[in-house]
Amino acid sequence: MITKRMSLDPEAVSVRDLDEAGRILREGGLVVFPTETVYGLGGNALDASASQKIYAAKGRPSDNPLIVHIAKPEDAERFAIVSDAYRVLASAFMPGPLTVILPKKDIVPVQTTGGLSSVAIRCPSHPVAHALIEASGVPIAAPSANLSGKPSPTCADDVAEDMDGRVDLILDGGPSEIGLESTIVSLLGPVPTLLRPGAVTYDALCCVLPRVEIAPAVTGQLSPDEPVLSPGLKYRHYSPNAPCVLLDGNADEVLRFLIRAQSGSNCAILCYDEEIPALTDQRLFPVGKREDLSAQAHMLFAQLRAADRSGADVIYAHLPPREGLGLALYNRMIRAAAHTVKHIENPQ
Repeated sequence: MITKRMSLDPEAVSVRDLDEAGRILREGGLVVFPTETVYGLGGNALDASASQKIYAAKGRPSDNPLIVHIAKPEDAERFAIVSDAYRVLASAFMPGPLTVILPKKDIVPVQTTGGLSSVAIRCPSHPVAHALIEASGVPIAAPSANLSGKPSPTCADDVAEDMDGRVDLILDGGPSEIGLESTIVSLLGPVPTLLRPGAVTYDALCCVLPRVEIAPAVTGQLSPDEPVLSPGLKYRHYSPNAPCVLLDGNADEVLRFLIRAQSGSNCAILCYDEEIPALTDQRLFPVGKREDLSAQAHMLFAQLRAADRSGADVIYAHLPPREGLGLALYNRMIRAAAHTVKHIENPQ
């Protein structure tokens, strides 16, 4: 397959600009497109064969459900059984980086939902994503546009690294604004449950809903017999090829460990900006200031990919906090590292 690439200005894109992309989707093809979170690998959500093509292009297990992207929050009623809680969340956070899991209607094939009777619904705010849904006239099933298990792509070049020759068209709309996938909330049970944290934080959800639970798999491991209700719940995910180790401990002790690691091993380091003066400029990949979680989210996946391309034998990174946006960073990093955490202690 020859993959075409089209550059677009998100501030000036129109539905007419995406006539070809819309046709590809209607005819069962695959189009990669930018969203405010990461780039998505899109196919017609109502076409079972298109969903199967998505799984094949990613090398993704077919029990891992796809997210259905819609043009307007109210369009969810065509594809799912909505509730008052959905309407509250949609009013507060859509369009935007939120996915809600609802009981599906028969119009959505089980090939799109990973065999489940539920469907994940998202209304993106990115102008290109919105225009593409309008141009195609169909809901778009789209996981992140990377090979299964690798870090999600936040720019078209990273998409091409994984998807060239696997998809019909890549729409280049520049770098992703947020850099982490959408927050996922399940409304299948009596209490809304956070399955994957993102830019819509747990605290923000609690501001509009009376109660929200956090699924154990957000910070832990999915049990072997537990169904995969949403993307990103697998034990190892978002992972570079080189092993990733998360460092936990006092900031000064962690920095001393990194200094020693640079002199004694072939390592890459995802470091904070404040640590740069103390480290050598050798396989060093800054992710922003220690307290700037938004910058870290924006840069995380791109820097994981860059660190992996450096040829390092191991990648060291900081264990993120679990508060606010830090919970989303923790969730991604603990899976990128396959839950490998090294606790750095003061030798004294």
